Amino acid sequence: MSGAVYALIVNACVAVLFAATFAVLRASYPQQRATGWFCATYAIGLLTPLSELAIRYTGAPLVFTATSYLSLVLSMLCFTQGVIALSGRRPARAVVPTIAILALAGRMMLDDHARNTIGYGLVFQFPFYAMLLLCTVMAVCAVRQQRDPWWAGLGVVFAITASYFLVKPIFAAVFGSGESMRDYVDSSYALFSQALGGLLTISTALSVLLMIVRSILRTTRAESETDMLTCIANRRGFERRAAAAIATARRLGAPMAAILLDLDHFKQVNDRFGHATGDAVLHAFGQALTCALPPGALVARLGGEEFVALLSGAAPRDAVAAAEAIRAALARLGPGLPTVTVSGGIAELRPHDTLVTLLDRADRHAYAAKQAGRDRIYPPLSSAT
Repeated sequence: MSGAVYALIVNACVAVLFAATFAVLRASYPQQRATGWFCATYAIGLLTPLSELAIRYTGAPLVFTATSYLSLVLSMLCFTQGVIALSGRRPARAVVPTIAILALAGRMMLDDHARNTIGYGLVFQFPFYAMLLLCTVMAVCAVRQQRDPWWAGLGVVFAITASYFLVKPIFAAVFGSGESMRDYVDSSYALFSQALGGLLTISTALSVLLMIVRSILRTTRAESETDMLTCIANRRGFERRAAAAIATARRLGAPMAAILLDLDHFKQVNDRFGHATGDAVLHAFGQALTCALPPGALVARLGGEEFVALLSGAAPRDAVAAAEAIRAALARLGPGLPTVTVSGGIAELRPHDTLVTLLDRADRHAYAAKQAGRDRIYPPLSSAT
């Protein structure tokens, strides 16, 4: 058994493993549409090494020559669609179909031409380097738009793999790829082609797999740190982001203030109007918070009817003014919703504060606002310094 045959068997096993991996990801995270395309890439691509093995060990070389090339082209089409889904960018609609049509037309024209020529190889390899160059372009566009170094690394992998397909015809002409597909399987060029191609296949698959896993982790973290009712941060998300914001404020010497807000008599809303209406009030209040505060404010629901906002670069007077704007926004909370009021406490970040002490002081001020009659902010604007 030749080295090329071993390489074909290894490549077939690699295709099975990656097809199964992406299938599991697709079943577990159906919102990740790219995983379906990559699963199809390696499931269809599996037919290529199997077909090339069948060329050697069966009596139907023409049939398996066709399935080898078609499966490779189809797998590259699926891979390109996966990169499109992963990047969120869509090239002109005619680009991918045009490459596929030119590939099939070029392959049909090659039947009467000598295999061991650069021209033959360039036409044969056209769909592979063309689609990988398209993937490289999409990666570059993603880098420019998202400023994401991961896409830069992926673009490098695509460019290297495209270059591999582009220079393969030169090696085929120098080392000889055989007069027929049956001869190809036993050639030294086949060993080079399958070994290096398998290595690049693994590199490319691992690269896109890492991108997908990163996207899944980001989505999972965002979901775990978001309050599903109000669509703002929950306590976990707030504490993680607030710690980073406080560290930045200390490093820059910038002021910071916390606003703790508690809807007044919210239990009565649930008792009188039902929990569905109460949930609608909480959702509307969360959105009102986001709209009333500056874009850089960190807004969260700590639990129940208790909300918090962390304002970077805000002095106490700025925080009180923002809290009063929130209180005023409750008058236009939404049609069909009961009227509610809010009590709030303001606390300025002090040199030795932690997030716990900052929020504790804001909570004590909110309690003082409730004790003073509710529907107010404490300390009031007149006493904020």
